[in-house]
Amino acid sequence: MNVIYVPEGYKPPLSTYDQQRAIEFIKSEFQRNLRIQLHLKRVSAPLFVTSASGLNDNLNGHEKPVSFHVPGLDENMEIVHSLAKWKRLALKRYDFYPGNGLYCDMNAIRPEEDVLDNLHSVYVDQWDWEKSIAREERNVETLKATVRRIVTAICNTLDALKAEFPEITTELCRDVTFVTTQELEDRYGHLGLSASEKESKFMEDTGAKTVFLMQIGGKLKSGKPHDGRAPDYDDWSLNGDILFWNDILGRTFEISSMGIRVDAEAMDRQLRLAGCDDRRELPFHKMVLNDELPLTMGGGIGQSRLCMLLIGNAHIGEVQASIWSDETYEAFAKAGVTLL
Repeated sequence: MNVIYVPEGYKPPLSTYDQQRAIEFIKSEFQRNLRIQLHLKRVSAPLFVTSASGLNDNLNGHEKPVSFHVPGLDENMEIVHSLAKWKRLALKRYDFYPGNGLYCDMNAIRPEEDVLDNLHSVYVDQWDWEKSIAREERNVETLKATVRRIVTAICNTLDALKAEFPEITTELCRDVTFVTTQELEDRYGHLGLSASEKESKFMEDTGAKTVFLMQIGGKLKSGKPHDGRAPDYDDWSLNGDILFWNDILGRTFEISSMGIRVDAEAMDRQLRLAGCDDRRELPFHKMVLNDELPLTMGGGIGQSRLCMLLIGNAHIGEVQASIWSDETYEAFAKAGVTLL
């Protein structure tokens, strides 16, 4: 489904030329801030993995990856959806110790994206990060402290961006409100709202401008999950999404999905609950179940989404070169907006 929404009276805050300069500035500045806040080192990352490795991420559990065959290896390959599993294996291979981690550029193609709108594209780019932690750090306090550090990195980047480009008027809140998916269901479950509508209503009702929505993936009291989440990377009791209120679009704006990763116990439980026991024989899953990988936490932070949010753009096509319908191009061009 193609959704076209041009906010009334919207005008791009920067010229096309300055827009490109701002994108470059954000990507450089944010990487530095994130590296400092989380003690990370940059590493190179794959665009594809073998189908047999079990390293590709299933996200909501049903996405079909772009795949191809390599005759020279006689192997089937898959374009990555994200790098949650690969990063954990990389921490072991590169001998990272607790308290330190890595980040990398992740580029993906998600051909089954069923809605293309102001936030969603077939092309996905994000900073993937992963950090080794001690077992005693597998708790909510560690999760919340890391969320606050990421929000600090984002807000520090915005401050530097506004000093460089005074035309930008974006405002973000550094104070994070924490809420669980069950708490959202308890408040709004009777209204028949979608997941994103519940999130927006919560922020509108409470006045919260920055929210971390916790515990995504498991079934709630209603018998349904708030949203889908694959069972084999995040611990559903120790994960969540970082949401900002987007004044331009008048809605919540997810910038990151993250969490403390499954240990052997959580992997065993979630594979069973999700009906994915067949994955137990994949190499990655065997390593987790046998306690052969480090305990970690990690996530992905959307590069185009962050640029869009900080600059104050109305459509993700203003900051990334992807494919949109002719109607979308025409609607935004009529409003004086260039989609790349």
